[in-house]
Amino acid sequence: MPIPFDRTFDAPYGECVKIGERIHRVLAPNPGPFTFKGTGVYIIGTRDVAVIDPGPNLPIHIEALKRALAGKNVSHILLTHAHNDHSPAAAPLKEWTGAKTVAYGPHGPGSSDNETKVEEGADRAFMPDVRIKDGDILEGGGYTIECVFTPGHTSNHMCYALKEEKALFTGDHVMGWSTTVVAPPDGDMAAYRASLGKLLARDDRILWPTHGGPIRDPRPFLQAYLDHRAEREAQIITCLRENVQRIPDIVARLYADVDKRLHPAAARSVLAHLIELEDEGRVTRDGDIFRTSR
Repeated sequence: MPIPFDRTFDAPYGECVKIGERIHRVLAPNPGPFTFKGTGVYIIGTRDVAVIDPGPNLPIHIEALKRALAGKNVSHILLTHAHNDHSPAAAPLKEWTGAKTVAYGPHGPGSSDNETKVEEGADRAFMPDVRIKDGDILEGGGYTIECVFTPGHTSNHMCYALKEEKALFTGDHVMGWSTTVVAPPDGDMAAYRASLGKLLARDDRILWPTHGGPIRDPRPFLQAYLDHRAEREAQIITCLRENVQRIPDIVARLYADVDKRLHPAAARSVLAHLIELEDEGRVTRDGDIFRTSR
């Protein structure tokens, strides 16, 4: 079935809004083609709190976070991954609160930063104080967070599950308003699809992406996300068999109805699919030309 996107998200910038029993959100004023309405910073807990994806280092946004966190003890600053719309505010927030930054690791060595911009870019200055792995448990006053490793969008992408509310904070791995960019070399389509399957096997009640609104019925949404990737792969193979064998030509055919500002990102995702097919022996490459091998 088509992915049941919901683009009705509407939230005020800079205000701390309660969205769950233990969850508040502050929306950063950085809207764009890859950030939707902006970066949603989640504050987990009541007096003792964890902050997930503090967002961009914008003075007006930092001041909004300080207002939201006034009188609270910040125990963890959690990062899903190190992109410029997610992690740069971690440094001033750490300085102000004294809390340690927590993540799987820094941005991977592979990057498409030297090519056409397809996302908000890697935050190469970010280095976590504490490195975590899949299954680690983080505890604070009244909350328990499970670390759920989901590589694919980036090699260091981590989701966070608030066990008390069966809520999963999905960063950019799954979003309710759009598909996710998978941009090699740091992005990996095979890993991404495996990570989607991992989330499908969970029993989370609600997903909270960093951009846009929540996904309140996760299982069919995740299945639709997986089905979309399988359908896109089949479309790419059809293109190759019909002698549409260069990535720009594939993008022009498959994304004809998509905003052209997003075509560079689409090209990276097509490349990610082709790399996966090449690794499986189903596609061969000769320079910029791809062909099916069977």
